[in-house]
Amino acid sequence: MANPLPPNIPPKAVLPLYLGKKAQEFTLADVRVLLSDFGEAFAPGTDIRPGKASNIPLAFQPPEVRFEPDAPLTFSSDIWSLATAIWEIIGIKAIFSTDWVTEDEMTAQHIDELGPMPLSWWDRWEKRGEFFDENVRPIEGREVWPPLDQAFEDFVSRRKRGMGEFGKEETIALLHLMRRMLAYLPEDRPTVEEVLKSEWIVKWVMPDFERSLQAQQ
Repeated sequence: MANPLPPNIPPKAVLPLYLGKKAQEFTLADVRVLLSDFGEAFAPGTDIRPGKASNIPLAFQPPEVRFEPDAPLTFSSDIWSLATAIWEIIGIKAIFSTDWVTEDEMTAQHIDELGPMPLSWWDRWEKRGEFFDENVRPIEGREVWPPLDQAFEDFVSRRKRGMGEFGKEETIALLHLMRRMLAYLPEDRPTVEEVLKSEWIVKWVMPDFERSLQAQQ
């Protein structure tokens, strides 16, 4: 008889939906509302949960879940997950792998894209030598994920596929916001109020949203 699942393992799994064609074959005219979640919902202000109890899928999971497992999850953890969701909505590929990867492979992806992690976490990461040398250079022969700017060009900017593109100013504003939201330490990330007041949201997202509302009237 199988052992019962621990509390951090979801009791059910849902297969992904296939819409009949690959993501890069969709055009801007195909865009529809996308609903997404991070695997669970609770109020950090009243429901205290440590990182080790998180059910957030690994691709959307903030790094403190692994490196500070006994620390309570906060709204700042959601800011990291929100950044990954924004990237997936506007791009053709998730910012971090949604395939079956290990925690160590995901940590390596974080460093590939975002740069070195806090020294205390780096020293605590036992398998870092399988992915990087002591100067945080990738070990030869492994798959290396592109840094954030290049990932944007490859997976978000659709100029190469003739599917529309972000202007230079919007790109700078978006990447600036992404870097802030994907800060390693929770206390370095913006609040949701600061995200809503960011240049990208104010100058591009909200005007586009208002135009879409007017078009529906």
